Amino acid sequence: MISANRREMHRKWLLEVTQLPTAAGREQRVIDYIRGWVKSRAGLALSEDASGNLTVSMRDAKGTDLAPVYITAHLDHPAFVIERVVSPSCVELSFRGGVMDDYFKDARVVIWSSTDTKHFATLTGEASAPPVNGGESPFKHYTAELSDNHDTTEGLKVGDVAVWDLPPAEISEGILHTLGCDDLAAVAAALAAMDVIEENKETARDVRLIFTRAEEIGFIGAIAACRDGTMPRNSIVIALENSRSFPHDSPIGGGPIVRVGDRISIFSPSLTEAIAKCAEALAGGPSTPHAKEKVDKSRKWKWQRKLMAGGACEASVFCASGYDATCVCLPLGNYHNMGDLAAVQEGTNTRKATIEREQIAVSDFEGLVDLLVACAQDPRIAGNNPLGPGLKPSGAVGPLVEKLWRERAFVLKG
Repeated sequence: MISANRREMHRKWLLEVTQLPTAAGREQRVIDYIRGWVKSRAGLALSEDASGNLTVSMRDAKGTDLAPVYITAHLDHPAFVIERVVSPSCVELSFRGGVMDDYFKDARVVIWSSTDTKHFATLTGEASAPPVNGGESPFKHYTAELSDNHDTTEGLKVGDVAVWDLPPAEISEGILHTLGCDDLAAVAAALAAMDVIEENKETARDVRLIFTRAEEIGFIGAIAACRDGTMPRNSIVIALENSRSFPHDSPIGGGPIVRVGDRISIFSPSLTEAIAKCAEALAGGPSTPHAKEKVDKSRKWKWQRKLMAGGACEASVFCASGYDATCVCLPLGNYHNMGDLAAVQEGTNTRKATIEREQIAVSDFEGLVDLLVACAQDPRIAGNNPLGPGLKPSGAVGPLVEKLWRERAFVLKG
């Protein structure tokens, strides 16, 4: 049982992390936060691979005769990066992530300088993107004019991050409203879980965290980790995500979701089932009652088991590279900050497509932490891959992974 005081501390981390400006290839503020978090804990160690992915491990891990369990989350969120300072009042930005064109018209952004000075600007139109590595740029480009007539681009430089101009994060009626849950709420959940696991390491197995870069442009950090052999070949991988919620199928507040697959692949069945058994033990029953049963409304701990085919996640990359991998995700509102998304997609929206804060239920976040802690104690999370993976992606996902790597790996170099 996690104490009320510790829950409050975890919520504090959740609020802090999900407001950090970050973009694919420009994740330094989140990296610095994690470095500071680990530095204050003598029992933990931090390492960085050749591509800038971070690994957090316990110095005196038990259960080392078992395959290590890696909990993964990515460090970026869809956002802008300065590509060119056009004039004293104008910059050219690239957008790194997936957002419908409807949401960019006259949208307001906040540009963060390297010294954390904020500059407010408004998008004024699309710009021609120069070629990258001899081919077409994978990112759309936009011009942005500073909103304050007295402000200038002095101090801004190529590579600075710009994010949507949104109100501060807050928790209201059990719902977190913030700049970027995807995937920073998962980063906070991984830290919160390790906070509990490390304190109880005498009974926990060897659990490690890996934080990957540049997921929003095609899983580039995860692909790099597989190519570089960052994780031992027999590792068990639990990828964390924030996935678009559908109210009648995967509701916010319905509990963390044991994800059996995504729109491009199905994850490791035995590992998915083992995590589902952990969730079932915590809840005292299955995610959905059998036809012969009534809904048990007395249950306080909830969970869901879904495909979540609205998007793709890093578990597909890890599986394609031969790792025993699956995903647990949080149901997410205003996916990628797109308000009223279903109506905008269908063309039935009666108001302008508007950027809004992402949303998750705090109870889902805390349920995810509970589930990860339970997995650290459960011998069923044993993996089913004694030979270890091959590091070259295979199967139907393999060609996609190779293509993404060729086109977009350059972002890891700055």
